[in-house]
Amino acid sequence: ANNTGMIILGGGVIKHHICNANLMRNGADFAVYVNTASEYDGSDAGARPDEAVSWGKIRPNATPVKLYADATLVFPLIVAQTFAKYHFSNKKNV
Repeated sequence: ANNTGMIILGGGVIKHHICNANLMRNGADFAVYVNTASEYDGSDAGARPDEAVSWGKIRPNATPVKLYADATLVFPLIVAQTFAKYHFSNKKNV
């Protein structure tokens, strides 16, 4: 793929591996983090996207977003408002 992106729900090991995979591609073109972690406790999940930019895991010209919310509540709304809306608006009537 010419572009890569990350939608990361939660944090920890999964976030670490997804970000590192994009490091090998000179960074992701977009990133959305959805979790409830704060950066003050030093957890991986709490790290803001600018930390990943400093390591090269997200490209400097990307516009990453961190949403402080419960992923089980927010992610279905994100899908409904973006991907699903786009899919059904571009679907041809059969």
